[in-house]
Amino acid sequence: MAPEFSGGAGGETAALALKILVAGGFGVGKTTLVGAVSEIRPLRTEEQLSEAGRTVDDTGGVDRKTTTTVAMDFGRITIRSGLSLYLFGTPGQDRFWFLWDELSQGALGAVVLADTRRLEDSFPAVDYFEHRGIPFAVAVNCFPGARTYGAHDVSRALDLDRGTPVVLCDARDRDSGKEVLIRLVEYAGRIHTARLLNSVG
Repeated sequence: MAPEFSGGAGGETAALALKILVAGGFGVGKTTLVGAVSEIRPLRTEEQLSEAGRTVDDTGGVDRKTTTTVAMDFGRITIRSGLSLYLFGTPGQDRFWFLWDELSQGALGAVVLADTRRLEDSFPAVDYFEHRGIPFAVAVNCFPGARTYGAHDVSRALDLDRGTPVVLCDARDRDSGKEVLIRLVEYAGRIHTARLLNSVG
């Protein structure tokens, strides 16, 4: 995303706005994470789950879920002075994946939200970002009552490339979500810097 400029007391100061995707399986907490960290009222495109949709959406493990994202969630958070993140939450169901290509244009990186009770639901998002060379971090949403696994165990189970961050989090908690985003930005920054140096080396 291109830098935006805003006037400051000392004249024009550059304010960097970065685009981040929040992806993962159905019902993993993407909308919750975007809403928890956003400093503006988040834009949501949720619709009620219908009986017809239950024949194509796997609601196993999320039986109490009543709504689903059909386009995207959008929020914004300021990490520090001069650095803001625009968050785009992707829909989780297979039938909406055609939107991912549009949403991923210009993204610095992505958060893959995971639920250890349904870890296999994370594989499509992991594969998507790996194949497109988009840096990502895995954020394990620690649901109440779910067995706790360490970051190394999750990394091995998802067969992640060495160095890919895995962070345990609570998607409902602003500080926890912010820590995930900081880890992602630091990691994505290192990846993009290394690629730039390799291209001019």
